[in-house]
Amino acid sequence: MIERLSKIALLGAVALFMALVTVNNLIDYGSNFEFVRHVLSMDTTFPENTLRWRAITTPAVHHGFYAGIIVWEGGTALAIAWASLRLWRLRAAPAVVFERAKGFAVGALTANLLLWFVAFLTVGAEWFVMWQSQIWNGQTAAFRMFACVGIILLFLKTPEVEALDEG
Repeated sequence: MIERLSKIALLGAVALFMALVTVNNLIDYGSNFEFVRHVLSMDTTFPENTLRWRAITTPAVHHGFYAGIIVWEGGTALAIAWASLRLWRLRAAPAVVFERAKGFAVGALTANLLLWFVAFLTVGAEWFVMWQSQIWNGQTAAFRMFACVGIILLFLKTPEVEALDEG
């Protein structure tokens, strides 16, 4: 039972974190909007960067990107919260039932991993070469979240001990 409760608690922790990120981005829209604006504008990358043709300087596009990130964050917060509540309700169920119920949680965590890997590490860091910026570089934070959520996903996917016994 402790492993199930640990899995549920870690899912809940990710949901809480993502809910706070979402709420913070809505309440203090301007702070992180500046991050998105500078990354997309590529205005703090190396001056002789030959990739600057990729820069997007249209404010409406900046707001659209940022809104997409907020929706993605909020969506994963809700999905992971729902998954953790679902597993909480099934915490005493037979192992095979609990094991099957993990599928939605796996999908929700995967959606969150894609946020960090695609939006921040791929699009932000590589397409818009965010890694070149000394000021507006979110790679470390994105990788930290990708690693944390990835480890939780791997732990979640460990089979329930009883499931192994039931074959």
